[in-house]
Amino acid sequence: MPVLRFYGRLSPFKRVILALILGISAGLFFGELMGNLEIIGKAYIRLLQMTVLPYVLVSIIGGLGRLDAHMAGRIGMKAVRIILVLWLAVMLTLILLPLAYPSWETAGFFSSSLVAEPTVFNFVDLYIPSNIFSSLSNTIVPAVVLFSLLMGVSLISVKDKETFINLTSSVGDTLMGVASFVAKLAPIGIFAISSAAAGTLDPEELGRLQVFLWVYLIAAALLAFILLPLIIHWATPFSYRQILSVSGEAVITALATGTVLVVLPMIIERTKEMLEKHDMDCEETRSTVDVLVPTAYSFPSTGTLLGLGFILFSSWYVGSPLSIDQYPSYIVMGALTAFGSMAVAIPFLLDFFGLPADQFQLYLLGSVVTARFATALAALHGFVVTLLVASAVVRRLKWHRMFQAIGLHLGVTAVVMVITGMLLTYLIPYEYEGTQTFESMRLIGTPSPIKQISKPQALSKEEQARPRLDVIRERGVIRVGYFSNALPYSFRNNKADLVGYDMEIINDLALDLGLKIEFTHIKRRGTEDKLLSDGRIDIAIGGNGITPDGALTMTYTTPYTHHTAGLVVLDRYRDEFATMEAINEMEKLVLAVPDTDYYSRIVKKHFPNAEQISVSNAREFFKGMHKEANAFIYSSEAASAWGLLYPEYTVLIPKGLKFKIPAAFELPKGELAFVEYMNTWLLLKKENGFLQTVYNYWILGEDPQKKEPRWSVVRNVFGWNM
Repeated sequence: MPVLRFYGRLSPFKRVILALILGISAGLFFGELMGNLEIIGKAYIRLLQMTVLPYVLVSIIGGLGRLDAHMAGRIGMKAVRIILVLWLAVMLTLILLPLAYPSWETAGFFSSSLVAEPTVFNFVDLYIPSNIFSSLSNTIVPAVVLFSLLMGVSLISVKDKETFINLTSSVGDTLMGVASFVAKLAPIGIFAISSAAAGTLDPEELGRLQVFLWVYLIAAALLAFILLPLIIHWATPFSYRQILSVSGEAVITALATGTVLVVLPMIIERTKEMLEKHDMDCEETRSTVDVLVPTAYSFPSTGTLLGLGFILFSSWYVGSPLSIDQYPSYIVMGALTAFGSMAVAIPFLLDFFGLPADQFQLYLLGSVVTARFATALAALHGFVVTLLVASAVVRRLKWHRMFQAIGLHLGVTAVVMVITGMLLTYLIPYEYEGTQTFESMRLIGTPSPIKQISKPQALSKEEQARPRLDVIRERGVIRVGYFSNALPYSFRNNKADLVGYDMEIINDLALDLGLKIEFTHIKRRGTEDKLLSDGRIDIAIGGNGITPDGALTMTYTTPYTHHTAGLVVLDRYRDEFATMEAINEMEKLVLAVPDTDYYSRIVKKHFPNAEQISVSNAREFFKGMHKEANAFIYSSEAASAWGLLYPEYTVLIPKGLKFKIPAAFELPKGELAFVEYMNTWLLLKKENGFLQTVYNYWILGEDPQKKEPRWSVVRNVFGWNM
């Protein structure tokens, strides 16, 4: 067939590009129907990951084990130092990439990751494997790499090691054979991944991916045309033009074929020619080239490390950029996980830094483009490392000039990234929609008949003497007192409807009891006990935290949720408030605190040196009425909702701050029957999943209602309902 003949003539790279184009087209045409192919994409990812760690194991052991002790001692330390310096230079380059990310206003609902225990950087668990098979099965890449390095170094001095080395070569070749077979499935896997993504991802998500691609390509160009050749030009006898012209053939070949393996002989041959032209050809340099080129192939290259920039992009993408204190672990963990492929490293690092695992799908979409440039950079990296080590062996390497070149590169990169950020902000359309999203939220349940009461009447003496639950059921109305602006528990949406977490629960309570609802606005906290006592209201809502003082004059139901103490700060100050230790060391710390003695005492306990400013309403702080305050200590759940309206603020829970306050409904004092009923009803709603559904919607922002299908040609153009 002509189609099959045409496909057969295509190179592997062109087949992958064709699969990507067809996949995106199918996703746009058929829409969410293509989401069913996600399982095929996941299977392809598993196949990619399957051989990586075993190959890392045997390739490092075999590569190092081939060296003899004399040669290893002569070359090893110089090579290690140079490779480490290059790794550090590239990782520092990656840290500058966020300068290019547009300063878009972003905010989100409360995330459980805020309260999740951060992953502790445990050196022993990550690097020292007590059971290498456990490390392999659990994809603990650093431990596997360390074990392989130690095995390889130990193998150098072992006699009669040829049989074992040949075994590692055979196993490595076998694994490469499996990987080659999987590579042939790349068009199928890429088609499944791209069609499922294009059919289900929001256009905004695909739009943001281009930010990563542009920044990646610019960073790749800076590494290829500034860092690597400039180091050679300044620190060795070789010129800038010479390294680019000689390496050009290998770089282009690697870019076209998608693998560095095929150009290793070319790198060895061209490197020896360059050494000979500069009178650096000797037994030591020839041995350096012969050993280092194939051995370095097993180690992370500049191109491999550049892919780790996706972690920084992902943290920006989800609105939770890595803090400064996380950068050291990012540098170390990134370099070590890069010994495997990005198919293993990216999921591992996403999990390590608490980022959504499904971000890996976005990485795979972009990798169709980035993988080729990574391979080209890896080929150039092979030239540079080999020439640097060879120059060091014959004492022709100028270390201080190498560091100067790295410093210049980092300076240029910083400037370029700032300019890139300005251009991307201007060129890529973006509009913050968090405010509209939150203000348009509706009750997910069927609304009960409601009535707003401005001046509620107290119950008569006779009614006050009766059980309140009997009075409520007899009149068919439950009187609810609410606090306005108690986001996201009780507030008015853009339709002026009373909505929120608590409103949803009370609405369902009224439906179960067959009651109407009369709402009364409570203007000031601390006055609801009197309204409850004389019957002007039967229940008070609004995310009310349980306090000892409140328990003296009111009765609380069983807690239906919790407030997690956190800090609200302007985005630009988030790093300064990352830990309790750093906060309490501030010379002048002013905290805005809810106007309650109980909370004031708690804040004093955790922040003994802080000056406190009482805030009666959260809106006061968010509208800038307390500019003297460095931060606002408040419920993280509630503050996240406010942050949707004021995205210039961010919500964080400093490391070391662990404090929760249970939230409950407030009932009249002494109404035991009413309290027992409410507690029983809340238990029932917890067990049947209703409370979790409401929490997911109002706190986490997960809409339980069926969404409109994604736009697609089939549905929106042809009108076919599939």
